Amino acid sequence: MFDFVRNNKRILQGVLLLLIIPSFVLVGVESYQNRGDSNNGVASVDGRSITQQEWDDAQRRQIDQARQQMGPQFDQKMFETPEAKREVLENLVAERAVNAEIARSHLTVSDQALITAIQGTGFKKPDGSFDMDAYKAALAAQGMTPEMFDARMRRDMAIQQLAGSIQSTAFAPRSVASRISDINDQEREVQELLFPIANYLPQVKVTDDMVKAFYDKNATLFQIPEQVKAEYVVLDAAAVEKQVSVTDAEVAAFYNANQKRFVTPEQRTASHILITKAQGAKPAEEAAAKAKAEAVLAEVRKNPADFAEIAKKQSQDQGSAAQGGDLGTVERGGFVKPVEDAIYALKDGEVSGIVASEFGFHIIKVTSVKPSVQKPLEAAKAEITDELKKSKLSKKYSELAESLNDIVFEQSDSLKPAADKLGLQIQTVDGLGRKANPALGAAPYNNDKFLTALFSNESIKNKRNTEAVEVAPATLIAGRVVEFKPATKRPLAEVEAQIRQRVTQEEALRLARQAGEAKLAAAKASGDASGFGDVKILSRTKEPTVNTAGALAVFKADVTKLPAYVGVDVPGVGYGVYRIGKVSQPAQLDTTRRTQEAQQIGGLVGQAELYNFVEAIKVKNKAKINAAGAKPAEQAD
Repeated sequence: MFDFVRNNKRILQGVLLLLIIPSFVLVGVESYQNRGDSNNGVASVDGRSITQQEWDDAQRRQIDQARQQMGPQFDQKMFETPEAKREVLENLVAERAVNAEIARSHLTVSDQALITAIQGTGFKKPDGSFDMDAYKAALAAQGMTPEMFDARMRRDMAIQQLAGSIQSTAFAPRSVASRISDINDQEREVQELLFPIANYLPQVKVTDDMVKAFYDKNATLFQIPEQVKAEYVVLDAAAVEKQVSVTDAEVAAFYNANQKRFVTPEQRTASHILITKAQGAKPAEEAAAKAKAEAVLAEVRKNPADFAEIAKKQSQDQGSAAQGGDLGTVERGGFVKPVEDAIYALKDGEVSGIVASEFGFHIIKVTSVKPSVQKPLEAAKAEITDELKKSKLSKKYSELAESLNDIVFEQSDSLKPAADKLGLQIQTVDGLGRKANPALGAAPYNNDKFLTALFSNESIKNKRNTEAVEVAPATLIAGRVVEFKPATKRPLAEVEAQIRQRVTQEEALRLARQAGEAKLAAAKASGDASGFGDVKILSRTKEPTVNTAGALAVFKADVTKLPAYVGVDVPGVGYGVYRIGKVSQPAQLDTTRRTQEAQQIGGLVGQAELYNFVEAIKVKNKAKINAAGAKPAEQAD
């Protein structure tokens, strides 16, 4: 909607990528410690280098995160262009410059803010409390400790606070926002006159010479690219699974060694009534609270079935009183020790005496007890088999992958030795080009890395096996060229009808344009509206009532003098001439939308301010990209 957004999209993307750091996702960008000699860095900031390895790691993280977020729409090729990789490096430079500024300015995040952020990362127990064990396990799976993640969170939160403080100071003058909204709301009265291609087709005579000239001039349109017929073998999970089995004896041995894993622990639910006492209460106050608790206990013992009703009336625990004192399922470590000890000392349905804690005096009732249960071997068999099989699959895949690489290299004139030894099937595919074909989908041979290896000189000229290429996680493919077909040009006779149709359309469009331009010139000279259609109202905020190409031309037209005229090619139709008779504002303005537009404009100004700030601190920290070293790894000389 705003040209500013379009014209500055690339600039703003860099800033947004800096801000969209997955602070609360347990992926974690590695520490920017210098892992290589400064002379070998691809860039440097504040006297410290960014190594090629750091750049490669950042590219892999970006691809992994995009794959998770985009799902089936993910296309890795869009992240493998030199421009995309260069942008990753520029963002690393910007991020390090921001880090240096944060350190220099001693910007910090409070412990309480950090705790609140971590508790908001989604690790919750059924009762809503923070699940520390799950949190630590998730960090461990990413190779991180809580201390490492704390430091990471502090840094990212500091960046967000810094960015927010800069953006919040930016504003767009009301006159600017109002002017942009005026342009957006502007209405133009338009009349259309079309010159359809169909009206000029009878006038077109396409000769053989015209067909031949088009064929010669546009040779690339009729090129059949080089192709190969290839054999290949694939090592993937399905191929490995056929070679892996788990015996009953292995399952039994695992079960016997890990029986505690298959025990469902005892589960208890309990309720309580709390009579509170203030911290540092005087002896008399404490005695009064205890006396009240004893009175409530007497009432409970007299009417044990009414525990929940008594709790609703008498308990001073605001969190549970309304639920009849229900504490839910009890877990070790979830309550203060005197309360927890009392719960685990009672039998199902029993009521405790007075239990004192730092919060006051409790009366506790155990409402249910489910004893611990040992899952029998037969019930655990499927789970154990699956776990053992996964472990064996991983190990077996590594062994077979190493063997595949060795065999296809050592016996490079055939795939049969690898297929026979590793239990793989040799398959054949025809019509492969140098680049992946979207029509072939995710087939393992339809992969740019594999195709690059397949079209190498060694593979084409010497018919050597390719190396084993990883085309997906835990998926290797090796191949060899059976037949090579060089690039050819489709014969003229085969494409003549296609060319004749296209030339006919182009000539008809030329005649339509010629007639339309003549009408345009005449209308500009006279201001006449004869021949034009009914008046239509066009606005940028509504769907156009004429074709899109015409609408865009109308809004680009100079309307300082009316009537104004503009002509444009209309794809699939012909040529259109448009008469703009009036420019006005709508009688009633959409104030809600204008307020939103003003906010959007202010946001864009804030982003621009942030971009300028980042550029300034890059200069301040002597950020530099080494042009010689900053070449993507696979393109290095």
